[in-house]
Amino acid sequence: MSDAPKPLDDVVTFYERCPEESRFDAGRARLEFERTKDVLARVLPPAPCRVVDVGGAAGAYSLWLAARGYEVHLVDATPRLVDMARRRSAAAEHPIASMSVGDARRLPLADAFASAALVMGPLYHLPDEADRRAALREAARVLAPGGVLVAAAIGRFASALDGLVRGLSRDPVFRAIRDQDLRDGQHRNTTGNLDYFTTSYFHRPDDLLREITAAGFRHAYVLGVEGPGWLLADLDERWDDGVLREDILAMARRLEREPSVAGASAHLLGVALR
Repeated sequence: MSDAPKPLDDVVTFYERCPEESRFDAGRARLEFERTKDVLARVLPPAPCRVVDVGGAAGAYSLWLAARGYEVHLVDATPRLVDMARRRSAAAEHPIASMSVGDARRLPLADAFASAALVMGPLYHLPDEADRRAALREAARVLAPGGVLVAAAIGRFASALDGLVRGLSRDPVFRAIRDQDLRDGQHRNTTGNLDYFTTSYFHRPDDLLREITAAGFRHAYVLGVEGPGWLLADLDERWDDGVLREDILAMARRLEREPSVAGASAHLLGVALR
């Protein structure tokens, strides 16, 4: 449709170039992936039921949920990633039910379509609050009454803390990006350096809670995903030690609702009911 919202060109270009499909295979993203699955396993309605994965990229969460017995419908704005999800699904024992290129602000799905909606990227790639409200309203539209929303955000202090750990402040360009993040949450990278991410909005926990509640969801709360573990300089070595890995995960879960800690996570998850 001619009046359909248009994804941000730089965001789509970033994901056409960035190997998002392998992001969860190494480094800190392994902690993010395991913790997010832990939360989903606790808050989603039991399978079998229908789940919409908005911003589902190459299908990491969709395939995991499909293997657990859910009927999963993936929507993402990046054609390359949707094509990758199709190929992965075709090779999977439990395939994704459908995959489509679409925008979180205008989902190609019927009203009350699903029992759960994952919004796993759009909220941080829509820098205008009006667009984030539109995406949350769309999630509400496709959810049946009583359906569960799980919405991901990047924490306001993610790049500042990442920069401290990795010594990125040597680069004045990074310092300028970081300082704008801290001022207003508006993350901009005009360098072409994929390591500095792409156009985004970084939420404080209270921001995410307010936006979800304003969209009409009930019983909303916000969890910190990684906890302090993502800041460990030797995270890879600890992750390969089973005892230390379980301790990192246990601490993240134990501190996930602690307000004084949650905002230090790289990622946040807002959970609510339609």
